[in-house]
Amino acid sequence: MKKPKILNVETIAKTRLFEIEQLDLEFSNGIHARYERLKGSKRGAVLIVPMLDDDTVLLIREYAAGLHRYELGFPKGKIEGDEHILDAANREIQEEVGYASRKLDHISSITLAPGYLGHTTHIVLARDLYESTAEGDEPEEIEVVPWHLSELGKLMSRDDFTEARSIAALYMVRDLVRG
Repeated sequence: MKKPKILNVETIAKTRLFEIEQLDLEFSNGIHARYERLKGSKRGAVLIVPMLDDDTVLLIREYAAGLHRYELGFPKGKIEGDEHILDAANREIQEEVGYASRKLDHISSITLAPGYLGHTTHIVLARDLYESTAEGDEPEEIEVVPWHLSELGKLMSRDDFTEARSIAALYMVRDLVRG
């Protein structure tokens, strides 16, 4: 399919975290339409699945402002400047879980709501962990919660484990570890 022609792009709102763009488009059939999208960072973000062993992942519990509650998920964060994906992943797990990794693998890149959100998350598996901390930008200490992949059903039934990126990453890693 032929992509629509972008006739005009205008920023209609901008905050510290978000930029909303309005796009005027012309589709190949001649129809004109106006779309709005949240513009993401060019480099995206990393979501890291730190594994203590072949059955234990490290989740974090942190405040989720969008839902105004605490949510379990994997460590994640923005890729800074010209930082490599794996370097960003190692930095984030040091800041959020107190470990670094000797073996990092970029296993996938996913989008979330691509119809209106231009954001890519790079999923990284971190193994061969060792204790190492770095100062992060979180306003409070993050709780680290070890979880066994063998208890995946129990995790999926929790009301505080709902983030789609973490769920997708968990299933990808489980399947990868099982071979």
